[in-house]
Amino acid sequence: MTDKLPLTMLAQLDDVTVFQTAALQTADFEDTDFKNPGLEGADFKSTESETYNQKSQKMLQTEQASYGELNLGLHVADNPAQVLDNRMRLLAAINQQLATQQRASIKRLHWVNQVHGKQIHDVDVSPLSMRPVDADALVSQQAELGLAIMTADCVPIVLYQPASGQIAAIHAGWQGLACGIIKTTAERFESAGQIIAWIGVSISQAHYEVGSQVRDKLLAGCIESNSLSTEHLDNFAALFSIPANSTDGSDKIKLDLPKLAAYQLETLGIRVSNDSDIDCSYADPRYYSYRRQTHLQQPATGRMALIVVRSLAI
Repeated sequence: MTDKLPLTMLAQLDDVTVFQTAALQTADFEDTDFKNPGLEGADFKSTESETYNQKSQKMLQTEQASYGELNLGLHVADNPAQVLDNRMRLLAAINQQLATQQRASIKRLHWVNQVHGKQIHDVDVSPLSMRPVDADALVSQQAELGLAIMTADCVPIVLYQPASGQIAAIHAGWQGLACGIIKTTAERFESAGQIIAWIGVSISQAHYEVGSQVRDKLLAGCIESNSLSTEHLDNFAALFSIPANSTDGSDKIKLDLPKLAAYQLETLGIRVSNDSDIDCSYADPRYYSYRRQTHLQQPATGRMALIVVRSLAI
């Protein structure tokens, strides 16, 4: 944690550092189970401290917005001034962390208006604007900046190519995975040189129940975008879905979006470098979850970010 913000450094390699934000500080939680009766099957972290009780219950309260401590989304009906202040505090906290690693400060964080497509924003060739562009990935080869992708269940991914110094941040919901956002972004990198990926907090298969038509659309999209191997396409249902066993007799399934993202990356020859299991945004009240928001009938929830920065050693 840095400067009392829910910010974790996930990885550091060469000049690149990867950060994950959250809704609540990890230090407030311990490894005991907590069941919330409003979310059947969801296991939460708990502690007996008043801090935990207050903060976690606010995140899990029905019919109340759950903005937590560090909402970064300007599009979720939160106070815009507070969100902008959160982003400035985040930049300061990142620079504080970089300083402890003997790294130069970054000048800015770049954001986009995410639209579940495959538009790529190249920050190196685009002028700065007060209004973020519509895109679902950012790429850059510059130092002293950061690329941020916001999520509340979708799969965030960052890429780094050591040979070229290029970095990218990708927003991959099921629509993005279907239309080939990962492949489209990777095609912006130099042709020679290994690309390394990190996947951030996202919803797990256990809590991502959808109709079977979503799986069918995903499969069709992966075929059209040529984003999986023939073997993976032939075994798509078995690899990425399980029956939901719904009591209403529907054909609902549970999809594994992080696994699908990892397979798409591996199909491109990109090495996934996560050191530990990916946390579930739905099952852990430290994180924002749009699906949990809808199940709890909350009017809104915040957005967290996976961030990749390039910062030279000093």
